[in-house]
Amino acid sequence: MTAVEEEPPRALLAGASRRWVRLLPWAVAFVLSVALLPTTIQVLTADYGLNGGIASALAVAQAAPLLLAVVRPLQAWYVIFAADVAGALALLTVDFKEQLLWPFPPMEIVGYIGLCLALGLREPRRTLLLVWLATTAVNVGLGFFAPNGTSAMNVLLTILSGVVLVLGGALRERYEAQRRLAEQETISEAERDRRTLLEERARIARELHDVVAHHMSVITVQADTAVYRLERLPPDVQEEFTSIAATSRESLGEMRRLLGVLRNEEANGELAPQPGLTRIGQLVEATARAGVPVEFTPCDADVPEAVGLSAYRIVQEALANVVRHAPGAPTQVSVSVSQPVSQVVSEPAAELAAEPGSEDRARLTVLVVNGSSPQPPAAPLEEGGTGHGLVGMRERVRLVGGTLDTGPLPGGGFRVAAQLPLTEKDFT
Repeated sequence: MTAVEEEPPRALLAGASRRWVRLLPWAVAFVLSVALLPTTIQVLTADYGLNGGIASALAVAQAAPLLLAVVRPLQAWYVIFAADVAGALALLTVDFKEQLLWPFPPMEIVGYIGLCLALGLREPRRTLLLVWLATTAVNVGLGFFAPNGTSAMNVLLTILSGVVLVLGGALRERYEAQRRLAEQETISEAERDRRTLLEERARIARELHDVVAHHMSVITVQADTAVYRLERLPPDVQEEFTSIAATSRESLGEMRRLLGVLRNEEANGELAPQPGLTRIGQLVEATARAGVPVEFTPCDADVPEAVGLSAYRIVQEALANVVRHAPGAPTQVSVSVSQPVSQVVSEPAAELAAEPGSEDRARLTVLVVNGSSPQPPAAPLEEGGTGHGLVGMRERVRLVGGTLDTGPLPGGGFRVAAQLPLTEKDFT
């Protein structure tokens, strides 16, 4: 059996962000200890007439544990409480002036109140209540032995200790509530980000199902009809086509079952054919009708369906952010295909100009740039919105192995630039 090491107790206010606040309990405890130690000896010997050795021992027991109270206030209370009671009993053995306080002289009250504040900042309510009850019981009990009759000063420590214990406990509970609230807000923000990411990935998976299902259906049809379209196929080849068709149908069934898990009651509209490059113009027209002047440079290239879908969604999210956060800002949308360097220049020049695995590949470039809004924006991009925004763009780009560059422009406005690979090897 392995022993579990107990973590050392933390000092009072150790979790504060400012250094001077963390050092404050140590400073107060040090000042009280240094001030009360000689004062207690002087008062007990000179004013009360107590023996010097006994007065010194009581002063050390009553003042020195205040330093321990910064880390372990309850243990310090045991020592100081016992020393205060012992001091009150010791004073019964001497003859002191009637106007002097008993059972607890002023310096003992000051030290005990400081200790109660430390207890309130560290211990739970039940412990604080027990401490106050013990203080009250001792005060009441010692009141029967008052050498000069009863006095209202006998209950001074009871009242002050109760007030300070309540104040310290209230401060501690307020701090704990604020700390838990901050932790909950941090957790909630992380959960919102995680939920947004998962929702976007589920949406991408649903859309990819439609793209892949189309190709799988074509494979199934071609494999099923190969026997009728091609004459004199050997039996083993016919059997191979039959196996391909069966495997394709099984894969389609698995994809439909997976899609049933991903779809929800809000996904009915996604049964329509998925958009691509040809639908970006409709996005631009809709944005222009919303009051945003948009210049559009289209691209009629034949690109893979996944790439076209990703480009459409990126433009859709970028334009939505323009409408939300920069209404009326002039916007430029450009979609173009960059050819490999080897197809533009001669082969020797291409070897010098192109880095392996970068420029020597065909890529679809999607660029959305907006200027400053003529109206002051209500909120910055991606703050407090309900859409997926930049999170969705990053997932789209990551899906096809591309790159995304976003950020504000020096003169105002925002830029979204994505490069999506067009060759199959870039998707792996």
